[in-house]
Amino acid sequence: MNTGKTLFAQFMEHVPWTSFRRIVDRYAGDAGVTRMTCAEQFRIMAFAQLTWRESLRDIEVTLEANQQKLYAMGLRHQPRRSTLADANESRDWRIWADFAALLIRKARKLYTNCDFGLELANTVYALDSTTIDLCLSVFDWAHFRTTKGAVKMHTLLDLRGNIPAFIHISDGKMADVSALDLIELEAGAFYVMDRGYVDYSRLYQMHQAGSFFVTRAKRNMDARRVYSRDADKSNGIICDQTIAFNGKLALEAYPEQLRRVRFWDKEREKTLIFLTNNTLLPALTVSALYKSRWQVELFFKWIKQHLRIKKFLGTSENAVKTQIWCAVSTYVLIAIVREELKLPHSLYTILQILSTTVFEKTLILQAFARNGMSRNIDIASNQLSLLDF
Repeated sequence: MNTGKTLFAQFMEHVPWTSFRRIVDRYAGDAGVTRMTCAEQFRIMAFAQLTWRESLRDIEVTLEANQQKLYAMGLRHQPRRSTLADANESRDWRIWADFAALLIRKARKLYTNCDFGLELANTVYALDSTTIDLCLSVFDWAHFRTTKGAVKMHTLLDLRGNIPAFIHISDGKMADVSALDLIELEAGAFYVMDRGYVDYSRLYQMHQAGSFFVTRAKRNMDARRVYSRDADKSNGIICDQTIAFNGKLALEAYPEQLRRVRFWDKEREKTLIFLTNNTLLPALTVSALYKSRWQVELFFKWIKQHLRIKKFLGTSENAVKTQIWCAVSTYVLIAIVREELKLPHSLYTILQILSTTVFEKTLILQAFARNGMSRNIDIASNQLSLLDF
């Protein structure tokens, strides 16, 4: 790359702009626009995420202080906060949702061979949601509770690289289990979920689709043991059984047999009961799969701590969804840059370095060189550090 380009400009070169323009044309995002195109809007929103700007005025003042560098960022004019606010309010949030999906597809291809600690050829997804609190008096469309507003971010995380394969943003009232109706099930893949997603009819649909699930049993589950497998109790496996439901409604919803694994968690000093429709995996692997679900919790923690989705630049539903999708796109774009350049750093380190050097004119590989690290380091065996703090 040309050393005359800023780090921000080099970072933006990893965006598939041709595909981005097709998405913008699909929703007529630039129709009648004279001052701030969708491409410029994304550059500004990504800049705000990378440098931790928390208000429209903050963005405006920071960019105004670097006017001589705006053209190198891909901006034709000095951005005004009113223009950015109008763009976030009026331009269809689906532009940014489709753009994030585009980046996600690109990132998942890059992380296909990522090792996440379990010797499985199958794709493994962790499904969960996180709540982003909002003030109901300001965000009156985000209904959650009587005196509280919120939006939910339902996420299906591909554990090979910790890349979100599916994201749905809803109001706070949407039940977590309803997200299963929106996911396109993949035959042969594992879906790891907590017991908030236990709905026997939906789990049976996953079973019929050829997908595997690993979840925790509810306390009031009424089932009988059909037969037991040998269990290695030295590894914490209390029992490994095939079960069938007793209750009429449960049996109608899931008419086939299930596998139940009881596991003693030494760290928490607690017995955990797992349900799965896979009968071939070792019981210890089933428990390890459920433990890997924690990666989606780390993803939510990382997003909330290091990207700007707690303070919003607009109050409408469109503006909030625009900001969240731009934040997700920035996260995925960092992951893409990390893998394409083979950077041996965690996403946190990359974000920290970019936050203070976006206007520097140096090769991006030189900016991330430290302690003699080579750009050719093989990081395939260290992919779990993607979310390291």
